[in-house]
Amino acid sequence: MQIHSADFVAGAAAARGVAIVIDVFRACSLPAHALARGAHCVVPFEDIEGARALKQAHPEWLLAGERHARRLPGFDCGNSPTEILATELRDRTVIHTTHAGTQGLMAASRVSSHVFTGAFVNGSATVTAVKALAPEEVTVIAMGHEARERCAEDDLCREWLIAALADQACNLGDLPARLRSAPAAAEFFDSAADWAPLQDFDWCTVVDTVPFAVHLTPSALGRPVLRRYP
Repeated sequence: MQIHSADFVAGAAAARGVAIVIDVFRACSLPAHALARGAHCVVPFEDIEGARALKQAHPEWLLAGERHARRLPGFDCGNSPTEILATELRDRTVIHTTHAGTQGLMAASRVSSHVFTGAFVNGSATVTAVKALAPEEVTVIAMGHEARERCAEDDLCREWLIAALADQACNLGDLPARLRSAPAAAEFFDSAADWAPLQDFDWCTVVDTVPFAVHLTPSALGRPVLRRYP
C-alpha cells in the first residue's frame, strides 16, 4: 500500500486510490456521532444554496452547517456535535455544509474509488475498513483551518492514521491535553463563542468511541451521502 499525504481542497481533488478526508474540529466528527446516534445518513454539500434547496424539499430533514465556524442563518444546527446530538436523530437524514470538511469530501468523491471521513472519534475503525479493501494507494487529506492553512488537530490525526495504515505506532497520549492549546481549540473555551460549545471539544477529542467507519456512498438522491461502513 502506497500512502500519500495531501492538504486542503486541492489535495482532495487530486487524491489517488482510497481517500480519507480529515476535519477534526468539527466536520468529520459530527457525522460519526450523528450516525452512531441513529441518523439515517448525512448528505454533505459544498454550497449553501444546494443544502437549503434540499431542506426545502424535505423540511423534516435536519439542516446543519457553518461558514467561518458560525451557524448559517435559518439552519437547524451549526457544525456542532453538541447541537446535533441534542436533537432527535433516529432514522433522520442530516444535510451538512461546512467551510472545509464537506468541500474536501465532495472534491475527493470525484476522483477516489472510496472516500472515508477522518477523525479521532472513529480513527481505528476507519483504518480497519481501508485495510480490508487492500488498496494499492491511499491518500490522507488534512483539510486544515478553513481549507487554507494547516492546523495541529488535523495534522496529528493524519500522522496517527498514516502510522496505523503502515502498522506503525503513534502514541496520542492525553489527546485532550495535547489539543487544548491548539489555536483552533481556543473558541471552545471562549464563553463568548456561543457557536462553539465547550462540549464540542470533548466530542471531537474522544478516541475510538464510534466503532465504525463513515463512508461516502451513492444514493437515490443522485449525490453521495455518508453512511456507516460496512
